[in-house]
Amino acid sequence: MFRIAGPAVATVVLPLALLGGAAQGPAPSSSRVGAVKVVILSTMLADAGIGEWGFAALVEADGHRVLFDTGARPDTVLRNARELKIDLAGVTDVVLSHNHDDHTGGLVTLRREYAKANPAALSRVFVGRGIFLPRSPAPTTGGMAATKVGYEGEGGRFVELDQPRELFPGVWITGPVPRAHPERNWSGSTKIQTDKGLVEDNLPEDQAMVVDTGRGLIVLFGCGHAGVVNTLVHARRAIRDAPIHAVLGGLHLLEKDDAALDWTGDRMRELGVANLMGAHCTGLEAVFRLRSRLGLDRGHSVVGAVGASFTLERGIDPGALAR
Repeated sequence: MFRIAGPAVATVVLPLALLGGAAQGPAPSSSRVGAVKVVILSTMLADAGIGEWGFAALVEADGHRVLFDTGARPDTVLRNARELKIDLAGVTDVVLSHNHDDHTGGLVTLRREYAKANPAALSRVFVGRGIFLPRSPAPTTGGMAATKVGYEGEGGRFVELDQPRELFPGVWITGPVPRAHPERNWSGSTKIQTDKGLVEDNLPEDQAMVVDTGRGLIVLFGCGHAGVVNTLVHARRAIRDAPIHAVLGGLHLLEKDDAALDWTGDRMRELGVANLMGAHCTGLEAVFRLRSRLGLDRGHSVVGAVGASFTLERGIDPGALAR
């Protein structure tokens, strides 16, 4: 299958058998989302609101709304949502990509504030299996153990996933991502207590969101600690073997050298990535190098900013700073 991925650039979308992900066929999926909007509510670059080292985004798909990650500081997403005139009181579900504070820091505050208007607001959180395992050294803020106590104290509940789950028709959570390719998108500075003892913490709970559309899969990352390519291959295997229409969010490539970025970009191109909005830990240079390897123009590959959005019909609206 051929597709134009940018100005005068032809991309071959390879089958999973050539991408290390065809050990099992895709799960049956007949639901396709017709209307999608993703708005960034926390990242470093701010076209509106407050920038921070963190990530959060609101996902709207055929009338269903999900908050993906909750930023770093307790009130960043709350303040940015208000400035952008986005009311999260009607959002029931939250997806946390992994345990790090820069993705979980706003959860308790958001639940507490929006529950005043709607008791069901942000009352259910989907997390990957392993997110509550003890880390060493222990986080200074108490980590997910403290977040769990605070959130459940506000009436919220967690749902742990160990496999993909369809949250709404065509809207998926990947669950923990298999590591078929040796991508090391984590720092290696902490260890995790497992049933096998204390081992390197490679963020085993890392997960992504996937929206299945007629144009392909839209994949939303928090940090991509499981690996960008691993996550995309897993999405195509577990949900539908379709081109990747958009990659949005943090990809944790800021420290990668040119060779690693080129390998990642080439694999993304083989997977059919047509739009890229790299936010948070992706890295500025990484976004520009991936843009080149993918053969995309600036209308289809940008640095993500607070207030930037992606819709199925119009693509990326980067805001003024990243345009």
